[in-house]
Amino acid sequence: MNTLYTIHVVSWKTHAAQLSAVRETVFIEEQKVPAELEWDGLDAAAQHLLALNNNGVSIGCARLLADGSIGRMAVIKDWRKHGVGMALLKQAMKLYQQQGQMEIRLSAQTYAIEFYEKAGFKVCSAPYLDAGIWHVDMQLST
Repeated sequence: MNTLYTIHVVSWKTHAAQLSAVRETVFIEEQKVPAELEWDGLDAAAQHLLALNNNGVSIGCARLLADGSIGRMAVIKDWRKHGVGMALLKQAMKLYQQQGQMEIRLSAQTYAIEFYEKAGFKVCSAPYLDAGIWHVDMQLST
């Protein structure tokens, strides 16, 4: 049992401010993703995961779309290398498996390929630019 943070299944309706704060910090400020690309209109219909530290501060998030794709996974810089990302990924995989999803997909920034491979994902596309950042598509058969 982890004692530094907890992972919660939340909705955009109830936790938009906390989810947005993480994504704005990581994607818009740190990685310079244009805001109009980050806010794509898919959040309201998605299921979300929110990582909170012991003080209730948002430190990570992930978005699960109905088609089996994990996206918008982000961890605040000070919390990287503490297992938050893998905990979010494992929880997303577990939720999709419980829902009977046979294949889980994601678009990974190329520097993170090894991270996703540790969880069993395989690269299934050539590298491509998305928001000015190199990505590859990855998938996992459950």
